[in-house]
Amino acid sequence: MEKQHIYYFDNNATSRVAEEVAREMEPFFHDLYANPSSMHFFGGSLQIYLDTARQRVADLLGARPEEIIFTSCGTESDSTAIYSALRSQPGKKHFITTQVEHPAVLTVAKNLEKQGYRVTRLPVDAEGRLNLDDLKQAITADTALVSMMWANNETGVVFPVEEAARIAHSRGVLFHTDAVQAAGKIPINLSETRIDMLSVSGHKLHAPKGIGVLYVRKGTPFTPFLIGGHQEDGRRAGTENVPYIVGLGKAAELARKHIELENTQVRELRDRLEAGLTAAVPGTKVNGRGAERLPNTLSICFEYIEGESILLMLSEKGICASSGSACTSGSLEPSHVLRAMKVPQTYAHGSIRLSLSIYNTREEVDYVIKEFPAIVEKLRAISPFADGKPLFGAGDGHHH
Repeated sequence: MEKQHIYYFDNNATSRVAEEVAREMEPFFHDLYANPSSMHFFGGSLQIYLDTARQRVADLLGARPEEIIFTSCGTESDSTAIYSALRSQPGKKHFITTQVEHPAVLTVAKNLEKQGYRVTRLPVDAEGRLNLDDLKQAITADTALVSMMWANNETGVVFPVEEAARIAHSRGVLFHTDAVQAAGKIPINLSETRIDMLSVSGHKLHAPKGIGVLYVRKGTPFTPFLIGGHQEDGRRAGTENVPYIVGLGKAAELARKHIELENTQVRELRDRLEAGLTAAVPGTKVNGRGAERLPNTLSICFEYIEGESILLMLSEKGICASSGSACTSGSLEPSHVLRAMKVPQTYAHGSIRLSLSIYNTREEVDYVIKEFPAIVEKLRAISPFADGKPLFGAGDGHHH
């Protein structure tokens, strides 16, 4: 039985581990297996590998190595940043975020409200963009932290976080950004910003799952989330996950090298996919098309059909996509991101996200474009939403 080709367009959910990363990790499972916190020479010999990885991550982010804390994932980094900011300012009870954050931030916000915090969730416009005047108006003397994603995981819309951080700082407020989708896809130079804390997740940039980073600017008040041993300069207890830290270091080095490819080759493929689908299928809407977007992300709605059905039929053709965030795709409601953008109901339910990487090819993109019209046509033919509207063949191709 021949292996089915996987047409993988779900890189914002997770990306494949780069072969160079896997190779570099390999020795740390059998030859270099010591605990780096041990007193003996074998443990001590691993320190140089941790230092190298920290430097590589710092180089990708334009940070200093001592500002890099290794964590288990982006979610841990987000929680650590938010709780640290609030604990270091117990007198302040106001938290500002946006309506379109990842559940890793929005769920924390909900929990904070139960603990008596006031939370402001900044709205976005129809293209998914923020208005920074809303931020200026939201900040009060009671505001402890602003947490705002650098780029949206569903639509790819990029937020003006550098400017937002300046606004927060001018009012004496700490600023955190969830840069899980942005790191490695767009250039980041933290030394030129006022960002205090930033989260990264390894498995979005071709490192394995289970490793992340929290950047904490030197001088930022910090309270650890995990306490116990003295690892990570006392900022994050727990035996260092050496193979994965090494893997993330290598992935960061590769990401730095490939950032130009992301913004040329990957962007061209995404644009080809977008143009191909909107031309081949009537009644489509590209979410965030008018905003600055990540080069690899396409969020697109098909009127009068269910996104879930599209995904199942794509899956039968070997195509992997998602209906938005992998962390919310268990629910039947349109995603909170599309609701915040006020995408019309007839479209919002038929939304899918296609996210590319440097490993995608033009042949794969063309295969998706070729398979799509028949899938949509089939689903619209049986759709209870279509109300007998002649969606095909009646010149209804209203492209947005």
